[in-house]
Amino acid sequence: MIRIILGEDQRLLRGALVTLLSLEDDIEVVGEAENGEEAISLIQQHQPDIAVLDIEMPLKTGLDVAEWIQNTKATCRVIILTTFARPGYFQRAMQSGVYGYMLKDTGSEEISDAIRQVYQGKRVINAELSLAVWEDQCPLSAREREVMKLAAQGLTLQEIGAQLFLSYGTVRNYMSEAIGKLSANTRIEAIDIARNKGWLD
Repeated sequence: MIRIILGEDQRLLRGALVTLLSLEDDIEVVGEAENGEEAISLIQQHQPDIAVLDIEMPLKTGLDVAEWIQNTKATCRVIILTTFARPGYFQRAMQSGVYGYMLKDTGSEEISDAIRQVYQGKRVINAELSLAVWEDQCPLSAREREVMKLAAQGLTLQEIGAQLFLSYGTVRNYMSEAIGKLSANTRIEAIDIARNKGWLD
C-alpha cells in the first residue's frame, strides 16, 4: 500500500479527494490536514510515503512543508496541487525537491497515477503548468528582484540601498530597469505585476 497524507484547507475538496483516492486498491489515506502545520505533524506521526499538498494553506504553505521535509531529510515525497501557474512557485517547488506538481482540476485517475509514479521515484509535472512556466520566464535579474522584493515590503530606495549596501543612484537604476522590463508605468504597478507572476516569492 502507498500511504499518503492529504493537505488541503478547503474541506469539501479535501473530502472529495480522500473519497476518490480511498477507492484505489493500492493507496491508503492515513491522515488529512487543513493547514501546513497540521500536515507536518501528520508526517511526523504517520511517516507516509507521499504528502499531497495544496500550495496555499494557512499557517504553512505546501512549499513550506516541502522545504521542512527537505531540511529534516524525511523520507516522505511531495506532490503539490495548485491552481496557479506561477513561475516563482514552480521554481521554489523544484528547489524544495518536490516530485509532483499538478493542477487542482486534474482528474482523480491522473492524481492516482501521479502518486504511483512518484512512489517509484519519478517526477510528474503537469504539462500545462510546465508550458506556462516555460513561456513566462522572469525577465528580472537576481538583484532587480531583490530590490523589488524590498520595495514591495514598503522600504524606500534609500532604505533598500542601506540594506543592500548600494548607493541610492544604483538602487534607482535597478528599479527603473525593472519597471522598464515589466512594461510598467510606476513602481507600484511593477511590484503588482511581479507579485502576480510569483516572481517576488
